[in-house]
Amino acid sequence: MTLLLNNHIEIIIDCHRAFENHFSDVLKVAPSLTRKIVSYQGNKNEPFYRWYKYKEAFSSSLVEYLLFKYNIPKGTVFDPFAGIGTTLFTSSLLGYDSEGIELLPVGQEIIFNRILAQFDMKESDINILEKWKNETPWNSGINPQKLNYLRITQGAYPKTTERRIGQYLAELGRLNNDKVAKILLFALMCILESVSYTRKDGQYLRWDYRSGRGNGQNTFDKGKILSFNKAIKQKLEQIIYDIKNPRTGLLFSEELTSIGTIKVHRGSCLDILPQIDSNKFKTIITSPPYCNRYDYTRTYALEHALLGINEVELSNLRQTMLSCTVENKPKKLYDICVNYSKVDKIFENQKLLNLILDYLEKQKIDKKLNNNGIPRMIRGYFNEMAVVISECFRVLGNNGYMFMVNDNVRYAGVCIPVDLILSKIAEDIGFEIVNILISPQNKGNSSQQMGDYGRKAMRKCVYVWRKP
Repeated sequence: MTLLLNNHIEIIIDCHRAFENHFSDVLKVAPSLTRKIVSYQGNKNEPFYRWYKYKEAFSSSLVEYLLFKYNIPKGTVFDPFAGIGTTLFTSSLLGYDSEGIELLPVGQEIIFNRILAQFDMKESDINILEKWKNETPWNSGINPQKLNYLRITQGAYPKTTERRIGQYLAELGRLNNDKVAKILLFALMCILESVSYTRKDGQYLRWDYRSGRGNGQNTFDKGKILSFNKAIKQKLEQIIYDIKNPRTGLLFSEELTSIGTIKVHRGSCLDILPQIDSNKFKTIITSPPYCNRYDYTRTYALEHALLGINEVELSNLRQTMLSCTVENKPKKLYDICVNYSKVDKIFENQKLLNLILDYLEKQKIDKKLNNNGIPRMIRGYFNEMAVVISECFRVLGNNGYMFMVNDNVRYAGVCIPVDLILSKIAEDIGFEIVNILISPQNKGNSSQQMGDYGRKAMRKCVYVWRKP
């Protein structure tokens, strides 16, 4: 059996090498695409972006770089996985109209509150924010509002903090200004992690030992847990400052042209893309969820609980997401995509992907996978991404570019070259593969992968595709 598996791995490696040869002219290391630019790190200190730590984002500098480097003409820029709206806001500041789709309530909340804060706050509204920061009216002894919890967020806060959050929400309910109330609720959402026993850590929330979880076996120490009053006052001060001093942080544009419009759809791009007119967009800049088992519904559970999401809604949200967790079940894609038979044929003919899926199924049978849902997740991920790419091709105008940020991944010791597989799918759909730009700083593997199979760096890339 070991001989057969080794044989299978050699076949995968040979096919992988053939794919790299096929794309050898477009695979290029791009020294300017540092980890800081292709990740959230470039936005950490930028006005508006710094309010909420959203690690799944790329930087505004990347959007600006792509628009200028590829001479994208004015028109509408589209992002089917809008996240916190980096593509939308950067494009808008550069004079492009922008349109996006976002499924996660936490992302929607960030986008709509930034639009409100950046474009619709009057001096009288800012004065109320300053009054809340300075006078802390929630400390007046008001009875706290009961917090909404999910099973995975029970006991997330120290008792004093839980009471302060409840008092803050109760005082919010008495505020007679909807705009300011939304910003104040958003400010609360921005500090939840810092005042809790939890820390976002890849696939899940890690719990500090002080939470009492783990029957004394938990030794994780997240460091300082901020008091509620200190955290919320600091956040309100930051928000007020940025509203008053909206630096753009843009690199290449010396002075801003007129600001473009921003339009956001709430929901799944698999559902909304088919409703969008063909040839509508000048360019697409996006980063889908990676094929890395991260469950964003759980990672952002504190925020979703605050926003009133219940257990059933959270479960439905998880199934609606692009298949990137082992819990995702197959979707009925033929109900979504009008030309699904063509897309499915392209998907089924992906030789390298099929070899990898066969190998993982054998590993599953031999009980060598740490989760039996991995092959199903990977099949679903690429099948759904084929539909997304097909729909993006349809809504993109002729000669339009599509840019995508994504990571390669590794399971059971086998590298899955997401960049090559998705680019081959895109090519079969009709895109010209202009570049696969490789970040000079590759990412590592999970500790389990390194322990079982050794260290192997995975590429992080920006794909550049063009619709003829």
